[in-house]
Parts: sequence; structure tokens; C-alpha cells
Amino acid sequence: MNLLPGANTLNMRVIAAAAFAGALGGCATVTRGTTDQITVNSIPAAAEAQTSLGHSCPATPCTWDVSRKAEFVVTFTKDGYESMQIPVATRIAGSGAAGFAGNVLVGGLIGMGVDAATGSTLEHYPNPVVATLAPLRRSGPADRSGNRRGLAPRRRDVDRLHTPQAVPTS
Repeated sequence: MNLLPGANTLNMRVIAAAAFAGALGGCATVTRGTTDQITVNSIPAAAEAQTSLGHSCPATPCTWDVSRKAEFVVTFTKDGYESMQIPVATRIAGSGAAGFAGNVLVGGLIGMGVDAATGSTLEHYPNPVVATLAPLRRSGPADRSGNRRGLAPRRRDVDRLHTPQAVPTS
């Protein structure tokens, strides 16, 4: 005999809540989260980095939290260097696949649906994102020959150097 009215309803709620919490425990969404930390760096350091998602960093290295489902492009800029863009894609992570498979045992279809919707089984690559920036070509001051230092002679200079000249005959 039940001494408290509604005790069966309370017990059923506790059991249902415990079962729901247990189902989420095998879920990659719980074990991995819905965001991924992306580290960006550049060679040379202290370049500005921006993503197509709106994240920005005034000087590398830096780290952003990004949705695991998001694919984006990181643009690196630095005075004196060519700009560079690096695409960042997603792929199924080994630990994400294990969490997703755990749903078969514990989370069932609900856990699988949650993982698929949140992208928690995914990871970004490359991560870290590293850009090696190329210096801009600059003209140096002219030397005595009239050629710019560090640059190949202009085409007409090459032709003049290698074209046989007429030798006067007497």
C-alpha cells in the first residue's frame, strides 16, 4: 500500500530522468561538446588572422572556439608579406565516432540524432592552422651597372650581354 499519494508518479519521473541522463552519457555531444578550439599561427608570428565566420585576431598565435559543424577560411595578413588563405574543413573524429557508436548501447536513436544535429562527432582540420607567409618582392636601390640589386637584369640587358656585336674591320 502506498502511503503517499502520487508517489508512483514521482518514482516514474525519477526513473525517467535517470534513464534520460544515462542515455546522454554515451552521447558524443556530452563527452566532446559542440565547439572545437582552433589554434592559428603564422611564420613569421604576429600576423593578423580573420575567419570567414567573423573571428579575428590582431596578432598570431591565437585560439578560437568554433562550432564543430562550421567549415571556414582563415585569412592571414602582415605588412611586407603576401596574404594567405587556408580553408578549414571538418571530418569525423575517432573519439567522435566512438561516442556516436556508444549511442547504440546507451543513447539509442535520440542520442544519434542529437550527435548528428550538433556535429559533436566532427573535428576541424587542419588544426592547428599554420600559415607560412612569403615576403613581398621589393626593388632595391640601383647599383653602378644600373641593375636593381637582387633582381635579374631586364630582358634587353640580357639580350645586349649575349648578342654578338659587330666588330669593325679595317
